[in-house]
Amino acid sequence: QTQLVESGGGLVQPGGSLRLSCVASGFNLEATAIAWFRQAPGKEREAVACINPAGDVWNYAGSVKDRFTVFRDNAENTVHLQMKSLKPEDTAGYYCAARIPACTRSQYEYPSWGRGTRVTVSS
Repeated sequence: QTQLVESGGGLVQPGGSLRLSCVASGFNLEATAIAWFRQAPGKEREAVACINPAGDVWNYAGSVKDRFTVFRDNAENTVHLQMKSLKPEDTAGYYCAARIPACTRSQYEYPSWGRGTRVTVSS
């Protein structure tokens, strides 16, 4: 049985930081690509970043490349998204997704998804 569960979202002021976590139960992270997506109300789902089985990272969203970092903890079977210098336009639901074996920015190529965690950036 496999499951993806996101956590760490919440309300944060502009300029603040959050660390999101995706616990990938039942997945072998050394054989699985884990991606982060986000979707703001009324907007299309956007690929943020992905880490592949080799530990290589793809940064897809130019608006967050210098502010967001994806990394994993294989021992805890968890992938994190460290977000800093948050802006109101970062407000969205954040989702992790898994596929075997390689990263892609297309949401339609990920068969496994978490239910998401909401991030609200507001003063």
